[in-house]
Amino acid sequence: MIILDTHVWVWWVHGDSKLPNDYALQVARHEDDGLGISAISCWEVAKLVQYGRLTLACSVNEWMGEALSYPGMRLLELSPTIAVESTQLPPPFHKDPADQIIVATARVHDCELLTLDHRIRGYPYVRIVA
Repeated sequence: MIILDTHVWVWWVHGDSKLPNDYALQVARHEDDGLGISAISCWEVAKLVQYGRLTLACSVNEWMGEALSYPGMRLLELSPTIAVESTQLPPPFHKDPADQIIVATARVHDCELLTLDHRIRGYPYVRIVA
């Protein structure tokens, strides 16, 4: 299983051209062994809609149901272990709590993370999908 960062998940579901072809191939390649979605990504999507930074063709609840039913998608709960791990990431890591939880989710599940976020890609304590 690999973990998808929120933007990768949204772009994959929407078929958005912002998702580079090699990233789309990685998502498709991992459908059979699992595409992990951190529970915090659901919150991030809802907040983006609330703030008008993301427009959906349906309600947020409908979108979540559809987006989480894509082949290979696995919703990963925010467990106490992940919550604690997110507060104990080795420095240096930035202060965005959603990114901290996504990175902690990848670390706790011992999975690679697929992201375009340069701050996360440069963090040496999480495995990034190459």
